[in-house]
Amino acid sequence: MSRSSSSTAAQPARQGQQYRNSQPLPKAGFGKTVKIFWDFFFNKPAHTQPAAPFEVQALTGAHLDSAPDHSLWRLGHSTVLMKLGGHFYLTDPVFAERASPVQWAGPKRFHQPPISLAELPPIKAVILSHDHYDHLDKATVIALAGKTDYFLTPTGVGDLLVEWGLPADKIHQLAWWQEHNLEGIRFVATPTQHFSGRGLTDGNRRLWCSWVIMAAEQRIFFSGDSGYFDGFKAIGERFGPFDLTLMETGAYDQNWPGVHMQPIESLQAHLDLQGQWLLPIHNGTFDLAMHSWFDPFEQILALATDRQVPLCTPAMGERLDLRQPHPGQAWWRPLATEAMAEVGAFS
Repeated sequence: MSRSSSSTAAQPARQGQQYRNSQPLPKAGFGKTVKIFWDFFFNKPAHTQPAAPFEVQALTGAHLDSAPDHSLWRLGHSTVLMKLGGHFYLTDPVFAERASPVQWAGPKRFHQPPISLAELPPIKAVILSHDHYDHLDKATVIALAGKTDYFLTPTGVGDLLVEWGLPADKIHQLAWWQEHNLEGIRFVATPTQHFSGRGLTDGNRRLWCSWVIMAAEQRIFFSGDSGYFDGFKAIGERFGPFDLTLMETGAYDQNWPGVHMQPIESLQAHLDLQGQWLLPIHNGTFDLAMHSWFDPFEQILALATDRQVPLCTPAMGERLDLRQPHPGQAWWRPLATEAMAEVGAFS
């Protein structure tokens, strides 16, 4: 298990066994934290989930094998499949029915994955941003181990994979600003403002990150999870401009501004990164906040239109050509027309 490096500048701070953000997060306090959890589990507003499961564009292994290079498919939430240099790369794969430590409770999928784990072709690398359940699913990772050459993780997350039985020689752990090269593609772990933990005793024991992906013809940014901070500008100055940013736009709330961005902040982060096309992710699959399930799409579409930022919103399973991205359709609107009218989302 390697810890690849190219720079030791601006590494994440540690206090004891815990990692810390470069900018300390505001403390919510016990009472506010209890209220947040109470509201999340027992006081949900209407329309945080679609009225019925929605269809996706189904994929098969044959579809993927025959697809041209420089292709991308959204599979759900922050799970994105890319075909670069004849190999497949997969981000934050979650194929479970629920983003939860148990499969009998917790946020349930709005849709099935466009392709099954068994149908996925061999994967050159799985790219992980942090250890939260909506980004790191144990059953999915174990199922992928046999068909995946490498797992690229932030520091500490790779140790968890080894505990789960994955071979250590497949795992490359990186701290912020460190990089690893695979098949001529540079993967750089870059800062985010977030947190980690899968239980009551492992808070911030493992690092969190975003990823810069530099192939021969494309520069892609994968945000992972983050609050808005000046790190986006630093990444843009160091590695931009980016042809495409896969930008967290969802699961936001005024009660946790430090760890998830509002849509207007997602747009600003894209601009800080010197991004060209913006593809909003971290939405459309799980109910993880108090906003309507379609709100991330509607807000980022309005903001991008106003600022003349090229936005692509492919449906789940729809192919996107990385060399010539297309805007896509407002695929969520037919599923949300009645709810949108009820909340006054149409202008």
